[in-house]
Parts: sequence; structure tokens; C-alpha cells
Amino acid sequence: MKKYTSIENKLIPIFFQVVILFIWQISIDKWKIPQYILPSPKDIIITLINIIPSITKHIYATLYEALLGFIISIIVALILAIIMDNVKLIKKCIYPILVVSQTVPIIALAPLFIIWFGYGMAPKIIVVVLVCFFPIVISLIDGLESVDRDMINLLKTMGASKFQIFTMVKLPASTVNFFSGLRIAATYSIMGAVIGEWLGGDKGLGVYMLRTKNSYALDKFFAVIIIIVILSMSLFGLLYLIQYIFTPWSRDKADKKSKLNLHIKWR
Repeated sequence: MKKYTSIENKLIPIFFQVVILFIWQISIDKWKIPQYILPSPKDIIITLINIIPSITKHIYATLYEALLGFIISIIVALILAIIMDNVKLIKKCIYPILVVSQTVPIIALAPLFIIWFGYGMAPKIIVVVLVCFFPIVISLIDGLESVDRDMINLLKTMGASKFQIFTMVKLPASTVNFFSGLRIAATYSIMGAVIGEWLGGDKGLGVYMLRTKNSYALDKFFAVIIIIVILSMSLFGLLYLIQYIFTPWSRDKADKKSKLNLHIKWR
């Protein structure tokens, strides 16, 4: 029964998306909507297959910017979260600034980075770092603060150092929150790289999208959107797999919760 429920939960969204694509295709064919206004799903898929060989360099450029910026944001977020967790004064000073910084549209800051750092990869990577940094550091801080205080006090009475408390209790307890922030940031990383490329550059999916938009080749434009979605979801899935492998305690907890829900449902 559990397997049947799982299959049903997966098939329903797939079926719904297929219905949307079918209606989209039928509408294009019935009303003869020009391709330069709205291409059909069939045209987009055909175009996607045809342009893949010619845009591999753009894919590699965007992926490189996104991954490098993502890695830098992880390192910076880890360092800052640990400092803020250990020094409360720094947290009181920096935390409001982090929140306020997210109210500034990244599209407004990106042109400044182009002016300051040129049209190379540096401004794109900085945009990715700014986009990915916030969800990682906030999730990690929340995870570090949610640790059982009784466990920390117990280790203190046993003479444990701050480093031992962090490695033995705080870090394992905050891993789930940390990976939640990583998955959110991973989906943002590709978007951040594309936003940076929109404002200037010679390669990347954002640059290619601008060229196709200006030439009204919307089938290519939509094809690139599909590529961006695939890249983002691939990073999301990879991080989910890494979490599944390296956090067996959360996996066991999820399995127990699933069994409990199934038991309650049957009752």
C-alpha cells in the first residue's frame, strides 16, 4: 500500500504537467499562433535537440560561474555562521544587515559589479555568491541554535571544549538545516549566473538568451529555459542525494515518520 501511495503521488503531478503541455500544443495548432510570439512544446523540444551542440560552451560557462560562486558562498556562510553562533555580539550586529541586504534587488546591484570588475566572470560569480549566501547562512544559524541545550550542558560538565561541542553535537544536529539551505541556494546559483550574464559578457546562457530574444527566436529562448531548469534541478537532486548518504539519522527519522503517517491513515 505504501508503494502504491508513493507511485500515485509521483504520477499525479506528472499527469498534470502532461495535460498542460497538451493544452498548450493544441492551442498553438488550433489558433495558428506564430512561433515568434509563442512556440509550441514540440517546436521547443526539436529546437533544444538541435541547438545543444552549438551552445555547449555557453552551458559550461554558466555552470562554471554557478558552481564556483556556490562553493565560495558555502565557505563564507560556514565561517560567518560559526562566528555568529559563538560571538553573540557579532550576530546582533550582522544579522539585521543580512536581512536588509536581501531587500535590495540583485538586478540593481549587478550593473555596479560590471562597472567595478569588468565584463569577465568575476561580476557573475559575485552575483551568484550574493544570491546563494543568504539561505545557507540563515539555515545554518537556525540549525546551530536549535541544538538541545541539555546535551551541550552535559558536555560542558564533562569538560568538553567548544570545538568538541561543535563537532560532536552542534554540527550533526544542524546538518539537516544546512542541507536545506544548500538545496535552496543550488537552485538560485544558476539563476544568479544567468542574471549576471544578462548585463554583459561574451558567453553564457544569459548572453545566448539575450541574443535569441533580440532576434525573436523564442523557440531557442524557451529551449534555454529548459536547460536552466534541468541544471538547477540536477544540482538540487545531487545535494539531496549527498544529504541522504551523509545524514543517515535524518533518513531513519523520515522513514519512521512515513511509517507513522501510513499507520495513522489506515486507522
